[in-house]
Amino acid sequence: MTSEKTSLRLAESLDQDDRLSKAGADALVRAVREARDSAAAANCGDLLAFATSALRDASNSAAVLARVHDETGVSLQVLPGEDEARYTFLAVRRWFGWSAGRLLVLDIGGGSLELAAGLDELPELAESLPLGAGRLTREWFRSDPPTRQEVAALREHIDIVLAPVAAKLGTLDRADRAVGTSKTFRSLARLTGAAPSSAGPRARRVLTDTGLRQVAAFISRMSASDLAELEGVSASRAHQLVAGALVAEATMRALGRSELEICPWALREGVILRRLDWLDGTTRVDDPAHDTGLVASREARYTG
Repeated sequence: MTSEKTSLRLAESLDQDDRLSKAGADALVRAVREARDSAAAANCGDLLAFATSALRDASNSAAVLARVHDETGVSLQVLPGEDEARYTFLAVRRWFGWSAGRLLVLDIGGGSLELAAGLDELPELAESLPLGAGRLTREWFRSDPPTRQEVAALREHIDIVLAPVAAKLGTLDRADRAVGTSKTFRSLARLTGAAPSSAGPRARRVLTDTGLRQVAAFISRMSASDLAELEGVSASRAHQLVAGALVAEATMRALGRSELEICPWALREGVILRRLDWLDGTTRVDDPAHDTGLVASREARYTG
């Protein structure tokens, strides 16, 4: 019905001890309060409040979550990384349908990279790796634009972290369709010539390995302010686009994929879809996606 977004980039608010800063916690409280009020104004009968990698990894996560609840009344559920991958996979499956066959799904977030593969609505393999674009930018780049040495060092790090998961995926049947979700993949696809957002969500958009290599070489020499001027790149995410491109390039190479199709649905839609399944009685209690606590909210009202 409606969509409102606030850019927080919490992964960049973690200090060297992985503590979420006071400024980051303040921003989180404000965003949750605004989202709660928007939901109330829209007469939303069921509130699904969830957090992902930044709070999952924060060493002071419990204190931050308690503060959010005390000041807003909202209990944030922290999703395990594997569940992020599962929910995103579900959304992609529903978007493309059963005719898409076996899927491989990649999602680059601010704090983590999610990978999932399978033939059903629940993936056979779901993994989460600490390769988010915001996290890597904070940990590996000291210059803007990054130096060649910084880029080379990050490339090597990504390859090392990816290797075990790539080996696991190699034991599964090859996917019929490889899919990328998230703003990072959409921006990279747009920079390689994919249709703009004005073409609508149904326009087919792809990201090729050749186009990605060319874009990565180009943007790695640009400052964040210059990147923000490019069509399809948001100012709030421009500074982390280079790291995102390196993750995308390394992942496609490690998994032997020359092309990704871009899906407009991702984690948020997966959470909503699973919740609607549960309300409709089609999700089993022993479904792994049930275990996050998201389905254990108060009595819900649903009108279709």
